[in-house]
Amino acid sequence: MKGPNPLSVGFSVLRALRVDPPRPAGHPSAEKPDHSPLARILSRVQKQGVAGLPEMLPAIDAYVSELARIDPDHLGKADALAYWLNLYNAGALGLAGEAFQQAEESVLRVPGAFTRPLATIGGRPLTLTEIEHGKIRRFGDPRIHGALVCGSASCPTLRYEPFSGAEVNEQLDQQMRQFLAVGGAYLDDRTLLLSRVLLWYGADFVRPHRMPTLLPVGKARVARAVRRWLAPEVSERLDELRVAFQPYDWGLACSVR
Repeated sequence: MKGPNPLSVGFSVLRALRVDPPRPAGHPSAEKPDHSPLARILSRVQKQGVAGLPEMLPAIDAYVSELARIDPDHLGKADALAYWLNLYNAGALGLAGEAFQQAEESVLRVPGAFTRPLATIGGRPLTLTEIEHGKIRRFGDPRIHGALVCGSASCPTLRYEPFSGAEVNEQLDQQMRQFLAVGGAYLDDRTLLLSRVLLWYGADFVRPHRMPTLLPVGKARVARAVRRWLAPEVSERLDELRVAFQPYDWGLACSVR
């Protein structure tokens, strides 16, 4: 299926950057979010895939509403990052559930899929696009691109558990390795075929201190930037390989590992 218009996407990202960046202050008395409802949702998806989502839509809405009660800027940095990652993925799962319920072949068929408000946080309605680019990417950790999903066949596999502040660093590292190992990077003779996610967001890996950045970078630089997460047999041969990017499949799908 044809993807979104690149020009429209670019404008959406620029608009998302008008959102205030995250400012986690780590207040000692801050209320910690309860991510256990998301764990139950993920368990259902792990067993049934996208077909299990329509029945979970009320639970997803309730979880998103509960997160919206909490000010993530009162959390510490790790807890705040976990909060935004979980909120985004819950919203994407809800979107995929809607698409399946409406017998659509892609989340892109749902009106306003990524540009309608998902939740009001700190008094401001936020869309999935604003959460991803205005909040999550501003944490300056490119590994988030192996953790966020969009309800499509080519997006990373969902983690089997919610992200947590105590473990988010280890979880993100595992996610990047898994994302690349299960299809995000594979060899075709002497060509390393990388996920198109790394074409769109490769600059975040090359220049994480400038996230979010829209400046393009060469594919060889992207490959070197993700080398630490590649399988050893691929990483060892990287310098002799040609690099190319895979097509992106926007077909409706969700999987959990």
